[in-house]
Amino acid sequence: MATETVIQGTVTRDGQPQGGAYVRLLDSSGEFTAEVVTSATGAFRFFARPGSWTLRALASGDATADAKVDAQQGQVTETAIAL
Repeated sequence: MATETVIQGTVTRDGQPQGGAYVRLLDSSGEFTAEVVTSATGAFRFFARPGSWTLRALASGDATADAKVDAQQGQVTETAIAL
């Protein structure tokens, strides 16, 4: 774990886990880097380099929300995104 940077969290809508949402990882300039689909419990995880990132969650009904995170090497960065 000391050499990895992990960004993980959950996506919710109306207080409930949002399974099947897409979460995009955007770098500090806003460029697309990666995308994952949330689990049934709304969970997602990225392995990334240290730095500033934007997480963008997208779900049905044009629901979107962003969260900014600062990931540090050797740490797990947790975030919650509410649609």
